[in-house]
Amino acid sequence: MVTTLDTYRLLGRSGLRVSPLALGTMTFGPDWGWGADKDEAQRILGTYVDRGANFVDTANMYTNGTSEQLLGQLTQDRRDQLVVATKYTMSTRPGDPNSGGNQRKSMMRSVERSLRNLQTDYIDLLYLHSWDFTTPVEEILRAMDDLVSQGKVLYAGISDAPAWQVSRMQAIADLRGWAPLVALQIEYSLVERTVERDLIPMAREMGLGVLPWSPLASGVLTGKYTTADLDHGGGLAGVAGTRKNVAAANNSLTEQGLRIADVVKAVAERNGYLPAQVAIAWALRNPGVTSPIIGARTAAQLEQNLGALEVEFSDQDVAELEAASAIELGFPHAFLNLPMTRSVTLGGLQLEPAPIPR
Repeated sequence: MVTTLDTYRLLGRSGLRVSPLALGTMTFGPDWGWGADKDEAQRILGTYVDRGANFVDTANMYTNGTSEQLLGQLTQDRRDQLVVATKYTMSTRPGDPNSGGNQRKSMMRSVERSLRNLQTDYIDLLYLHSWDFTTPVEEILRAMDDLVSQGKVLYAGISDAPAWQVSRMQAIADLRGWAPLVALQIEYSLVERTVERDLIPMAREMGLGVLPWSPLASGVLTGKYTTADLDHGGGLAGVAGTRKNVAAANNSLTEQGLRIADVVKAVAERNGYLPAQVAIAWALRNPGVTSPIIGARTAAQLEQNLGALEVEFSDQDVAELEAASAIELGFPHAFLNLPMTRSVTLGGLQLEPAPIPR
């Protein structure tokens, strides 16, 4: 499947047009020890938008807020042509119990800060960043709807949350006439495929576009790590230090992850691609995925990753990648697909799949 950055896709059940690869800016700013400075961030952004791309992703506390600030400085001459997504949830003031979390106060104060950092009067897409297991869903949805009504936020999304909570929230929003969720950001890669059980099917059914983060499994699928790197002591709890720390803390740098990376490398070498291009292209080929989020520390690295748009797989390539990364779907999926279950349920009936709703 060959495409281009200016072959746009609709985001979920909205009319918003976004590029098939989104630019992640967690690498904008050196605050965490491994990011790009302002000049390199400008080159990265220029490399992306000069090819017609428009979808940029950040968060309120990426690189301690520097990511948003740099993005605000670098987009002043083209703000309206970009779809800028940011997130709230991460704590902005240690020791303040309400400076983070999913509640209304955290959301409203975070959005005001993001607007100042981004030097804009609206956010195209606001995500709840991660589920806090405490805030009532009605509080979250109503606060998001208020921000949409005020024009400070145009679209609402959610990230890193249980499928049953997301589907419940979407149903409540529909019934009450509140702004719907149009985007779901989740980890998805050849190393992390468990979202295929419920999150991706749920998103397709409920009208949310899927934006995978870390399609390279924190760099593991680029092939830069070996078994020697497994002696990492479990990594760090945070994101500061090195990219290796992040890969370890995210549970991507494992023996299984390295085995999958070896298969990715073999497929790439056989076809004349880079391993990173193969890994990103694999995530992109899933029909339930709208736009994988790719990051880079240099413009040259981003240029290489964008080559994923030109990757074409053979049946053998796909079979090898799928076999190396396969997961058990578990109950009820495995049970419902057993020949016995299908026989007693359908009685031999041949039925075409229902069309995907929009």
